[in-house]
Amino acid sequence: MGPLVPDLISENLNYILALFIGIAFGAILESAGFSSSRRLVGLFYGYDFTVLRVFFTASIVAMVGVMTLERLGLLDMNLVYVNPTFVWSAIVGGLLMGLGFVLGGYCPGTSFCAAAIGKLDALALIGGALVGVLLFAEGYPLLEALHKAKHVGSPRITETLGVAPSLFAVAMLLFALVAFGVASLVERKVNRTPAPTRLWTPAGATVLAGAVVLALSAFSYRDRKADLLNLAGDERVVRSYPVAVMRLDEFAFRLMDTEDNRIQVVDFRPEADVARERLPKSVAFTVDNLFEQEPSRLLRTRGKINVFVAEDELKARRMAVIASELGVPRVMVLEGGWQGLRKQVLEFTPSRPPRNLEEEFTYRFRQRAQQVIPALIRQNKASAPVKKEKKRVLGGC
Repeated sequence: MGPLVPDLISENLNYILALFIGIAFGAILESAGFSSSRRLVGLFYGYDFTVLRVFFTASIVAMVGVMTLERLGLLDMNLVYVNPTFVWSAIVGGLLMGLGFVLGGYCPGTSFCAAAIGKLDALALIGGALVGVLLFAEGYPLLEALHKAKHVGSPRITETLGVAPSLFAVAMLLFALVAFGVASLVERKVNRTPAPTRLWTPAGATVLAGAVVLALSAFSYRDRKADLLNLAGDERVVRSYPVAVMRLDEFAFRLMDTEDNRIQVVDFRPEADVARERLPKSVAFTVDNLFEQEPSRLLRTRGKINVFVAEDELKARRMAVIASELGVPRVMVLEGGWQGLRKQVLEFTPSRPPRNLEEEFTYRFRQRAQQVIPALIRQNKASAPVKKEKKRVLGGC
């Protein structure tokens, strides 16, 4: 279902929703003519390019949709599973699948679509696919070397080509329009149908206008993470950004108060420092965690005040700016950062005798904090930065 669904609905409802989406997907395939083997193989013979048009359209809509959801913060691309690529098995498997497509008239997905409306040839193809799966499983020890040959990881095409996702989206859309035009010319030539009397029809003009708008809008989908990191890198902006500050003594008091569960310390110090001295009521975080859905849910716990702590106050402010722009509520930064806490509280040494009652109380409190907080730190077990493992989502055509 995608990385956004587990955060929006329960796991059980996820399966129910997947069932209805699958039914809708099959209905769309049927309405597009994908239950007809003649229409499907028409792509290879040149008389019907419905498959090309539908798949290109679906790919572009999905691509722009994913970019939009990521831009809105509703989709965590860090959790999107990309199948590992094994070059030689992909080539051999592609040739076998294409040969089966031409001979049988269906691909695996469309065969189930046709079988759902009772087509016997589709049932025969499904049976053949199951036999092929069984033979591959039984013969895997002999085929393992070929199956795992030339492993290149899980590359994304934009990373491989070194282009921005928005630029690739525009290129794909323009390529699709050209492919649609060439496909129409080939269809007319193979089917010997006359050319249209009018170059532009209302439907064609609408499609072209929509494609142009879509292509131009793709440039607005900038990398949200890169934009926020650039914003947080501007020291002038960071220092002027309205972020609440928690005073050192208040922070120390809240740490020492075991009944105060309202604060959540978000620790951005290096992992080794956190492992050595972990603050009470804290969770170790990295800047990447702010952009990941599962870890960032911790920051949205109802009623919690998120106190950002880093080596110094400026770095904590940078993280707070990013979190605030991402919509994290109740964000504060620790005055002076960890260095300030250590110098002013944990290693506090009065430079002069207290001059008034307020200073006397402050001195007494910090001397007590010097004993209590280190003891609480020793009681805490070291924790690594919050991580979210990728979950493989099976499916597709």
